[in-house]
Amino acid sequence: MDSEIIYLDHAAATPMDTRVITAMQPYFSDNFYNPSSPYAPAVKVRCDYEDTKHKIASLIGAKPGEIIMTAGATESINLAFSGIAGHVVVPNIEHHAVLNCAKLHNHTLVNADKRGFVSADSVKSAITAETQLVSVALANNELGTVQPIRDIAQVVKSERESRLVSGNKTPIYLHCDASQGVGQLDINVARLGIDMLTLNSGKIYGPKQVGLLWAASHVKLQPLIIGGGQERGLRSGTENVAGTVGFAKALELALEHRKFEADRLLELRDSLQKKLTDAFPSAIVSGHSKHRLAGHLHMSFPGLDGERLIFILENRGVMLATGSACAANKGTRSHVLTAIGLSDEQADGSIRITLGHLSTTENINKAGEIIIEELAKEYQRVNR
Repeated sequence: MDSEIIYLDHAAATPMDTRVITAMQPYFSDNFYNPSSPYAPAVKVRCDYEDTKHKIASLIGAKPGEIIMTAGATESINLAFSGIAGHVVVPNIEHHAVLNCAKLHNHTLVNADKRGFVSADSVKSAITAETQLVSVALANNELGTVQPIRDIAQVVKSERESRLVSGNKTPIYLHCDASQGVGQLDINVARLGIDMLTLNSGKIYGPKQVGLLWAASHVKLQPLIIGGGQERGLRSGTENVAGTVGFAKALELALEHRKFEADRLLELRDSLQKKLTDAFPSAIVSGHSKHRLAGHLHMSFPGLDGERLIFILENRGVMLATGSACAANKGTRSHVLTAIGLSDEQADGSIRITLGHLSTTENINKAGEIIIEELAKEYQRVNR
């Protein structure tokens, strides 16, 4: 990456780790064979592919046969909703992929509080006797607020047990999109207590357009793509061997260095947050003060134009966002910021800073200086 650029949008995309590229390389050239072909080199590729899925499963505490590879998190989320015919419960701050899937069903939106936190009690109140799916992200992609998934899992488990006693045979599942949390939080499926998990390689320095859905064996799904019957018949098409190998390596590295990286990012994030809030006391820091991803910093500067700030800072070599890349691409105000009660003025003056592997003490200090300088100029401009 250009040494002049300070990249502060890791929640949108991450550069591929060189170790990931190295792991993938043979499957672009020497081991290019279709894993469904019968001859020996192709059978070897099939074995490599299955071994890689075993590795991914072991990293998240799952069984290999429960892993379905997808083309990213959006497809994974759609597949998680595929077997649902009844009522669904989702928070009102979920990613658009979840919200738009929920809209295809009878659904209830659970309100997050002003910190972007979704309580287990609020989820419990939304569940009815017909609820088949609860879907809650491990951490919000804009605010970084970490949700109490284990507590929500207990609510779903209790509901399931009470249905067994009452004779209600309607299944209920808990799906968790951990695309933003992986690499900073525990994603062991047993410890989380969930039924389905979505992961996205492109958020953890792996290849883009590679993801997965882990679905426990008791979960009933319907295929979105039909054809040759790959991925347990749930996701037909020639397997992306190189992408899966890269995903496995990226996931291995993310989990291996999780504690160190989270501590490192937290120190950098808190330092930058203090600089900005000291310089602009009227600024609003959104997200949970304690339960927040270490690399996330969402701030609002009322009276300023967040989109204008993005372009100004880009000209100074600082790359950050106003919020979700999806929302920014559509030019719409973030539904997350509206849901947590920010006014239009506050939402429109928002920026999202997300740190990662490319963040260092030196470039974060430099970014802080540039951001403060440009914010001061903007306040002078609007207050003339």
